[in-house]
Amino acid sequence: MLEPFQYSFFVNGSIAAVVVGALCGLIGVYVVLRGMSYIGHGLSHAIFGGAVVSYVMAWNFYLGAGLWGFLAALLINQTARRARIGADAAIGVVTTASFAIGIALISKFRKFSRNFDAALFGNILGVDTVDVLVISGIAILIMIVVFVAYKRLLFTAFDSDVARVYGVRTEWVEVLFALALAATLIASMQILGVTLIAAALVVPAITARLLTDSFNRMVAYSMMIGALTGLAGMYVSFYADVASGATIVLIQAFCFVVALTIGAVRRSNERRLAHTHV
Repeated sequence: MLEPFQYSFFVNGSIAAVVVGALCGLIGVYVVLRGMSYIGHGLSHAIFGGAVVSYVMAWNFYLGAGLWGFLAALLINQTARRARIGADAAIGVVTTASFAIGIALISKFRKFSRNFDAALFGNILGVDTVDVLVISGIAILIMIVVFVAYKRLLFTAFDSDVARVYGVRTEWVEVLFALALAATLIASMQILGVTLIAAALVVPAITARLLTDSFNRMVAYSMMIGALTGLAGMYVSFYADVASGATIVLIQAFCFVVALTIGAVRRSNERRLAHTHV
């Protein structure tokens, strides 16, 4: 059981997977409750464009991709509000354009195209100590922000119109959430890659939603599922010699199926009991 921990790459990767899993589980709850599952997929593609630009300009990955991701999130938010178009349309325009910039630059500078396999599919075994510290710092910062703005985020997530009536500045809450989501995706990109981030955001939260109707428990379950599947995915990928990011998502999908089955059995038992009492 402890053999993999003899390798530093596995230790760093496992810590990063657990932290990112818990972080995605936390932010994913708000994404699911707001019906914004598509934004995780779209914004990750936008950040890919920033990652490519960072490489071309020889910038630090977290700095370049972070600034690009924050700008993309704000642009999506402002476009959806001021242009009076749906959020899905704003996401589609901004993110596909940003992703296209990345692809265009890769086709122009072919000599480094292999470096972006990690951006597309993740490279968790390439995570070093500095990456672990950065990812942990981002996670702590986002958790503090969510804790401080807990009630406003919750109120806006359930009904932004009513929240506005009660004096909540929902436009600022939405901007804050967009920035937190972008930071989460940046921290997760090297672990899961562009193609898998959306699943890691949504699946633990939906699984937790199947298990409870309590918001607090949903947050706790989602973070727990994200963290535990991150660690389990590292173990399975180590022994099976398959991609870590894909393994993590597959285990999360398995947990979803289990939760779905439990829910179906529970509802069947409740109907049976109700019929018996009648």
